[in-house]
Amino acid sequence: MADKLEQYRGKRDPSKTPEPVPGEAPEPGGDDTFVIQEHHARSLHWDLRLERDGVLASWAIPKGLPEDPATNHLAVRTEDHPMEYLTFEGEIPRGEYGGGTMTVWDRGAYETEKWSDREVKVVLRGERAQGRYVLFQTRGKNWMIHRMDPPLRDPLPELVPMLPVRRAKPPRNAGEYAFEFAWGGRRTPALIEGGRTSVPLLRPLAGRFGSRTAVLDGEIVTLAGEEEVYIAYDLLYDDGRSLVAEPYRKRRVALEALEIAGARWQTAPAWPGAPEAVGRAAREQGLPGVVAKRLDSPYEHGESKAWIFVPTGA
Repeated sequence: MADKLEQYRGKRDPSKTPEPVPGEAPEPGGDDTFVIQEHHARSLHWDLRLERDGVLASWAIPKGLPEDPATNHLAVRTEDHPMEYLTFEGEIPRGEYGGGTMTVWDRGAYETEKWSDREVKVVLRGERAQGRYVLFQTRGKNWMIHRMDPPLRDPLPELVPMLPVRRAKPPRNAGEYAFEFAWGGRRTPALIEGGRTSVPLLRPLAGRFGSRTAVLDGEIVTLAGEEEVYIAYDLLYDDGRSLVAEPYRKRRVALEALEIAGARWQTAPAWPGAPEAVGRAAREQGLPGVVAKRLDSPYEHGESKAWIFVPTGA
């Protein structure tokens, strides 16, 4: 019988990589265990591995598992991996095959509905990955992965910004609002999905999000004549759950939990019930004004009286 791990061993030097490189040919097992690893290699991707005939049949999925049956994702068939890879995490040295950081994203049991050379149907029963999927070969060596059952997550919201109304003075009931700086930047809602985003400035941040899907609202601003910085001040979607119907105070807590802080991206500061102090600070920094946001308001598309812009000259 051919050694299913011959190709795997040929690509790895056990003296240079911490990966398991067993010397013996694999023995058949239960064919009921899977692992998904998040792999920060030359490009971020996820590796799906299904136990089959004593090895882990493997596919690299650049965008992760599809959440919606309407969208298929590319799945690149790679060499079979040893069973020891079910628990492997570590740093593969740069310059070695697959160099980069690998962590276990999910692990669990699976059931096989069909397995052929061109099509694999399985039911995944992990903590994070659950559902019916089919992997199918297209032209050449390319494969795709398709979710067969309904999505378990909320649909993504429309990227239509909420806009403030203009007023000469802050609201009288200041305790019902949080006050933020009006930055005067370029409004830029941002979808982060599968470690990627269409906003170039945020691409390094998106990679750190891993498989987490999020929709941010914010602006790209130039602070003190330096480099552009993304200022995030709202969160519309987080890890499968739409937040647009949630009050601002809850969206704000979820946004702060993401800990968006770095040289090129920041979480906008907000101060409940402090219009005078925030307005004074905005004037001192030469900002165009202050935005008062009702603590109990949902995220509404277009102009809303729940957000009030007060210019610094008022």
